[in-house]
Amino acid sequence: MDTIPHFSQSYVEARAKFIAAARDRKARVFHEVHPSERGAQGEELSMDLARLGDERAPGLLLLSSGTHGVEGFCGSGCQVALLHDDVFLSELQRAGVAVLMIHAVNPYGFSHLRRVNEDNVDLNRNFMNFSQPLPDNAEYAQLHPYLLPSRWPPQAENDAPLGAWLASHGAKAYQAAVTAGQYRFAEGMFYGGTRPAWSNATVRAVLRAEGSGRARLAWIDFHTGLGPPGHGEKIYAGRNDAADVARAKAWWGSDVTSFFDGTSSSARLSGVICCAAYDECPRTEVTAIGLEYGTYPLEKVLEVFRAEHWLHNHPEAPEDQYDQIKRRMRDAFYIDRDDWKAKVYAQARSACLTAVTRLAAAPVRA
Repeated sequence: MDTIPHFSQSYVEARAKFIAAARDRKARVFHEVHPSERGAQGEELSMDLARLGDERAPGLLLLSSGTHGVEGFCGSGCQVALLHDDVFLSELQRAGVAVLMIHAVNPYGFSHLRRVNEDNVDLNRNFMNFSQPLPDNAEYAQLHPYLLPSRWPPQAENDAPLGAWLASHGAKAYQAAVTAGQYRFAEGMFYGGTRPAWSNATVRAVLRAEGSGRARLAWIDFHTGLGPPGHGEKIYAGRNDAADVARAKAWWGSDVTSFFDGTSSSARLSGVICCAAYDECPRTEVTAIGLEYGTYPLEKVLEVFRAEHWLHNHPEAPEDQYDQIKRRMRDAFYIDRDDWKAKVYAQARSACLTAVTRLAAAPVRA
């Protein structure tokens, strides 16, 4: 199958392809339209969902894209390609497994080429218990004034403190300080918010409706921006539980990594989206990974993200600078080349077929 036509150049195109493909397969299609925001072209923003298979199937494969907005180009392409993949769909039917695709968890960021949502919230840091004290990222607080300067590109006197901190603490500590998530600076980077975002509440409602009655739930959340170009790192995305980690490795292989033990290219995170399944589906066995596709070196990706974040805080920036930064933002999280797309889909397909095989063994509840 030629997978390339299933990837898109905009949120509008991606949404249209997803809905058309789902309807062609006679999936149950439903929509959660954003209550207040519009897209970059003035379009409606929506978290669109498609379910194939028996609604009472004991095993459910959940595939989500666009948790980090602009990263949705990759995840959407994989979802649309799967809906055109006869082998994958035949295996679903044979195994008696249902699949639920959530297209554009963060439609605002997808359309506006942002990694965060309409409130500057990183959704993969937002799935917290906000009734409890939130983590304090003191290291980010030290770096915040220099990460987002008053001018772009940054001046030497601004980047010098960042370079000094990096030299003193090392690259791993710098990545953790910047990317692990913070809850103090609403205008800052990797901000987790102070309350559940609209996408958070919507995903939780979907989990209660579609997942809580299942025996097993496998969740693959598509991401981009970390690792070698086109390589899909399988990052364990569940709770810090040795049995759950072991099951993910048994399913998808010993190369499943985890930020809990330091084997992942990701820093250790709080409030990741897949943990919502434990809250909303307490009687369901949950096995979750983030499929993280590499694009460019981390330092380049972070610099582009800094620029886009600065742009959001400076709407007075010239139009040509706006266009340049936005284009670089998309390119940093989506390599628009046929070889990259083909490599990405081959790994997505393999991971999904593996999940279907494992879910087929789900016990039927009395």
